[in-house]
Amino acid sequence: MSEICIFSAHYLPNIGGIERFTYYLAKWLNKSGNKVTVVTSDLFDGLPEHETADGIEIFRMPCYRLMNGRYPVLKKNKEFKKLNAELEDRRFDLVVINARFYIHSLYGADFAKKTGVKCITIEHGSAHLTVNNPVLDYFGRIYEHCITALLKRKCKEYYGVSEAAANWSGHFGIVSRGIIYNSIDLSEIEEKIKNPVMSYREEYSVSEDRKIISFAGRLVSGKGAKELAEAVKRIKNVTLFIAGDGPDKREVLEAVKDSNNIIMLGKIDFDHVIALMSDSDIFCLPSAFTEGLPTAVLEAAACDTFVIATSFGGTKEIIPDNTYGYVMENNNADTIYEAIEYSLNHPEYMESCKKNSKERVKQTFNWERTVKYVERIAASK
Repeated sequence: MSEICIFSAHYLPNIGGIERFTYYLAKWLNKSGNKVTVVTSDLFDGLPEHETADGIEIFRMPCYRLMNGRYPVLKKNKEFKKLNAELEDRRFDLVVINARFYIHSLYGADFAKKTGVKCITIEHGSAHLTVNNPVLDYFGRIYEHCITALLKRKCKEYYGVSEAAANWSGHFGIVSRGIIYNSIDLSEIEEKIKNPVMSYREEYSVSEDRKIISFAGRLVSGKGAKELAEAVKRIKNVTLFIAGDGPDKREVLEAVKDSNNIIMLGKIDFDHVIALMSDSDIFCLPSAFTEGLPTAVLEAAACDTFVIATSFGGTKEIIPDNTYGYVMENNNADTIYEAIEYSLNHPEYMESCKKNSKERVKQTFNWERTVKYVERIAASK
């Protein structure tokens, strides 16, 4: 048994890929007999600064909630010093840092160095961060290189959540030691499919002769929701559900305003995402981003849902070719339209891909495998 401390700037109840990765990694490490502590940011009023939930000990450090909490910066006040002193009294075997680019990550590396604990950093992206503003993105890239240079002085071991993420680390002069795959809890998903929180087909009166297409993700330029909506407006006998929120929500709403077959759901929780995917015939992620390893694609495959996606970043590790799903080379509306039309006209092809992608997820992207790898890292010197 090892005692492992995970530093993650964001954590539940915040919803996101890194948050879910942190939760499930901690949960499955616990299940395997390890003791896990998560050190995160205090981003929600009313949550305790220190508690144990689902067997995971959580420390929420005081912070400035910059960019509406998207970028928390530590407040090293009296409360911080008290919580930090409690942490320093522990005897951890491994410190895990999620993502390079937070002040919180530097704190984790400093903590590991001060307490003499082995430290690793996990890369979750496969491209520079973006806020879809060329000027801000330019300065953001400079910042990202600077904070990574500082982190490299403090932490010497780096891993990726996918091959794409591990390779992206090379952009910063980092040689990754391996891949700690983002994964899913297949048994949990199958249980939620058996007992869904709702039926989207029934709730929104979608007739049985109509196919359901779904999208789940942030509504930001490049993610492809707008282009998907433009493609679906041209297709008969389908209904598209778009789940998510983000800065480009108005643009997506503008794209769907004249349609009668597109439903905007806003942000929905995990239980509803699984219910939506299990009701869907097709899940489409037409992202132009180089995704680290998109959890939504893993979840769709686990739900026996046919996947249409672009081949950027870690997505191609889940859907490596057209025998696992329909792989698009770009995300313009015409390409998406052709992908959907072809797939709907070839149901046997869709069934074959669904079987292949689910089996791939089951064998490769499972938490038991990921946890065993982390345990070996914790045990190594």
